Amino acid sequence: MLFLKGLLVVLAFGFLASAAGLVVYDIYLAFELDRLLRKREPLAPEAGTGDAPTGGAGSAEAGSAGATPGTGLPSLRPTSRPAAQPRAPRGLRWNARWKTAAKFVLIAAVLALAGTSIVVVPDGEAAVRVSQLYGVRPGTLYSGTHLVWPLFDRVQLYDVRDRVFSTASGTAPHEKFELLTVESREGLSVGVGITVRYRVDPRRLDYVQANLPQPLDEQIVEPVVTAAFREIAPNYVVRDLFAIKREEFRSHAAQTITARLAGDGIVVKEVLLRKIELPQEYAQGLEGLLLKEQQDDQTAVDADIEQKRVKIAASQAEAAKIRQVKQAEGEAEASVIQAKAQADSMQYTLPLKQKQIEQSRLEAEARKEATIQNAEAEAQAKVIDSKAEQQRTALLADAAASAKIVDSKAEQQRRNLFADAEANHIRVTAQAHAEELQLEAAALKSNPLLVQYTVAQKLSDKVQIMLVPSDGKFFFTNDVLRSALGGEPNDPPARPGSKP
Repeated sequence: MLFLKGLLVVLAFGFLASAAGLVVYDIYLAFELDRLLRKREPLAPEAGTGDAPTGGAGSAEAGSAGATPGTGLPSLRPTSRPAAQPRAPRGLRWNARWKTAAKFVLIAAVLALAGTSIVVVPDGEAAVRVSQLYGVRPGTLYSGTHLVWPLFDRVQLYDVRDRVFSTASGTAPHEKFELLTVESREGLSVGVGITVRYRVDPRRLDYVQANLPQPLDEQIVEPVVTAAFREIAPNYVVRDLFAIKREEFRSHAAQTITARLAGDGIVVKEVLLRKIELPQEYAQGLEGLLLKEQQDDQTAVDADIEQKRVKIAASQAEAAKIRQVKQAEGEAEASVIQAKAQADSMQYTLPLKQKQIEQSRLEAEARKEATIQNAEAEAQAKVIDSKAEQQRTALLADAAASAKIVDSKAEQQRRNLFADAEANHIRVTAQAHAEELQLEAAALKSNPLLVQYTVAQKLSDKVQIMLVPSDGKFFFTNDVLRSALGGEPNDPPARPGSKP
């Protein structure tokens, strides 16, 4: 269809060019004919001898008789004309083929209208018809070839592919998008970097063309997106926006944007929250808070390690106790076995040794009881030692925790004291400076010449300043200064008590 449209347009221009060429060629022939007839007039007789006119109705037969065969142009041979005919007026002989040129122009107009009635919508775009009589026509022209009424309808193309609207979260040099800042519940300005992927609904192009301003990116999408984020952001605090409720904030804004743009025929496919840039002061405070939380976690881990060490020490003490008990039981059994062996060996001795056997048995039993009692005493001592060691470890852990708490409180008090001392120093310095300014103001008020004296001192270290009385009386160098200037000294002032 594109080839057909181009062919029709080319043919229209060809017929227009043919019509123009035909008219120009006929005008050229008329000029040539008139030029040839003008060259023939001097050869004819004068008017008094009956010369015939060069043109007119009376010369039709002569012109046809004297025409050059095959050319259609008049011949230059002299012809006999009646002497009584009047002379015709001189002028061009127009014989242009206007009807043929008009037909060519009409054919060109028809071909041009046929070409303009063919509309080709490219891929990824859709169009809507706008009539000069009825306005926007309903219906959408999708990709392909369509026919419209020429001179009455025009076609407005729209890109129906996905578009992307993005904003920057801060004034970073690598970000070329527009900066979007929102205010949180605390009133802090937070930079938000977002990306919205959307497209125009091709089924509602007639509504878009008739009711919405153009372009849609700047007039519709950008105000709706920025307004939605700025309306929802004040419902959250900065920390929730940054971490806890970030997805909730994004989804709420996406629902609001989708609902608002859907009424304008814009389909929102995805809303992405790329980055949230916190205020500099808030970011620094958050880093300090995270550092304190890490220190708190480290303290909890240390306490857990100490508790595990206490449990390990208790387990080791219990194991030592069990080993000692087993060892004592083994020694007692060994002693019993040894005594039994001695008793068995004594059964085969002489009857005189029965008493010795009995005595040995009693001694073995006594040693057995003593060994058992010693073992029990040692076991009890080990238990007491393990309990004492466990209590000592627990006390050490409690003491270490208390020492850390005391150290933290002491550090806090020290910081508070330093802050109070700094504030007191600033207050005392400000008060001293204020008193100094008051004293200087009082001195300047009583002695205005101190300003000039101070300015003279600041001029150069080579200038020496001398203060003299303002009236010049009773000053011993008065006469010396005046004589140095070349004048006669005045009469010295009268001393008090002297006669005039």
